[in-house]
Amino acid sequence: MSKIAETLETKDAGGGSDISRTHWAYRFAPTATHPYLTLIRIDRPIGTWLLLLPCWWGLALAGGVAGLNLGTGLAYALLFAIGAFVMRSAGCVWNDILDRDYDRRVERTRERPIASGTVSVRGGAVFMVGLALIGLLVLLQFNRFTIWLAVGSLGLVVFYPLMKRVTYWPQAWLGLTFNWGALVGWAAVMEGLAPAALLLYLSGFCWTLGYDTIYAHQDKEDDLMVGIRSTALLFGARTKTWLALFYGGAMLLLAGAGYFAGLEALFLVGLLIGAAQLAWQVHALDPEDPGDCLRKFKSNLWFGLLVTAAILAAAS
Repeated sequence: MSKIAETLETKDAGGGSDISRTHWAYRFAPTATHPYLTLIRIDRPIGTWLLLLPCWWGLALAGGVAGLNLGTGLAYALLFAIGAFVMRSAGCVWNDILDRDYDRRVERTRERPIASGTVSVRGGAVFMVGLALIGLLVLLQFNRFTIWLAVGSLGLVVFYPLMKRVTYWPQAWLGLTFNWGALVGWAAVMEGLAPAALLLYLSGFCWTLGYDTIYAHQDKEDDLMVGIRSTALLFGARTKTWLALFYGGAMLLLAGAGYFAGLEALFLVGLLIGAAQLAWQVHALDPEDPGDCLRKFKSNLWFGLLVTAAILAAAS
């Protein structure tokens, strides 16, 4: 095992770090790449999934409306998967460059490569540019409208890491950023936007407000100490009420998107199952238990896959 992996394993035994010690990538990748694998959160794929799933929602919804053939649909889905991975990775690097001084002061993040000095700021920046160029190559496979629409999200990406310093609503900025793929997925098929796509985007926005508030509850004490703001701190004991409002809004907007796209019974059945998953999150959540917050946050993968399956089933 590499030196960095040994260091991270020791840190994990104390429960303080957010970096996995046993991920397969550390065993098979060259030792020199280990800090960079850590930098892109290779051990935490949930971030890639949460960026990818709205892309698939938009693609599936538009594909059903336009009658997209299976081969093209699968090709687009794969391109979005590659794009989500590299762009989420680039976003993690950018976040860690800007937040390196904060990360050093937070127990869960102090071992991140740039905060700990394992990767230099310059090295991280070069790596980030390389990832972004791969993302650009993926994006160029789509129509012109989709390309420019995706480029329009860059401002959101650039300023997101700064939001927690100026507002208690950084989760809202993340919602605007992470769900842009719903618009891009729709545009890749339709070469334009429509009410269904906009409602899908707003639904994802509400969903993100919920799951990222849960995520932020892990760091409440450290955030207070270093002056970082979040909806978790803003809502406090009222968190569950706000989660119910956010998740309820997400479901209503999803239903509206399905209505405008002409989806019927099967879609509504899928939404009911998805609503039950979200209701379970709100009911079972213990906001004072960081481990439980992380588990509930990660469970949103299942919600996202349920919605994807519901759209596909109803649109086929």
